[in-house]
Amino acid sequence: MARIAGVDLPRQKRVEIALTYIYGIGQARSRKILGKAGIDVNVRVKDLSEEEVSRIAKIIEGEGGIEGDLRKDIAMNVKRLMEIGSYRGMRHRRNLPVRGQRTHTNARTRKGPRRAMVRKAAAPKV
Repeated sequence: MARIAGVDLPRQKRVEIALTYIYGIGQARSRKILGKAGIDVNVRVKDLSEEEVSRIAKIIEGEGGIEGDLRKDIAMNVKRLMEIGSYRGMRHRRNLPVRGQRTHTNARTRKGPRRAMVRKAAAPKV
């Protein structure tokens, strides 16, 4: 079983796709890594040798910016925006969309489920 950067790669998938299971690596970066390592993108993970896995791991380690480090960097960037009081920081703090989307309708993913409307009882007739 290939384990790179603390992530177990699925054995049945092509290496190009399996590397995308690592946070911070998409298909483009995966192809670039495999090109540097000299490995065909169509090879399955189960067919990789230990030497090839170590070459991939070494290249990924050299580039940096994956998994825990990347998550920490992103969290620090968001925290910095909130501390300086920028508009984007305020949107993060209020859990609203940050990139200019409308919120009058939509934005349910970010805002969460609708809150039930509180209806006032009709005043009793005298």
